[in-house]
Amino acid sequence: MSRHEVRDSAFKLLFEQSLRDDNIEELYEIAEEIEEINVNDDVRLLVDGTLAHKDEIDSIIENYSKSRKIARISKLNLSILRLAIFECLYDEKTPMNAAISEAVKLAGTYTYKEDASFINGLLGAFSRDRKGSDE
Repeated sequence: MSRHEVRDSAFKLLFEQSLRDDNIEELYEIAEEIEEINVNDDVRLLVDGTLAHKDEIDSIIENYSKSRKIARISKLNLSILRLAIFECLYDEKTPMNAAISEAVKLAGTYTYKEDASFINGLLGAFSRDRKGSDE
């Protein structure tokens, strides 16, 4: 699987999990049964890591979302944002620019144009602050 395919599968699982009460292991099993979402170790790493840090990530999203409270952000957008921020903070193999670019690409595929702009703006502000604090 390409890195883009891994992110796409992770995003779909995160989104599905946000809509259901099933635990993630059950969703992995369902995904493998229906063979619509590929699940491998890389996908599990992204999904499990994002879910493990969800509260911290949501706090970051809330901090950078000036126009919308987190409860008003669509579950699609939240899933994309959570995945991107997890990669930025915890995936040392992925440059921040790549995580943000992929998030915008996912948004372009699955959300409305204005949602992609919202995601790009929020992640851009997050990135600028992270780069500033690293210097």
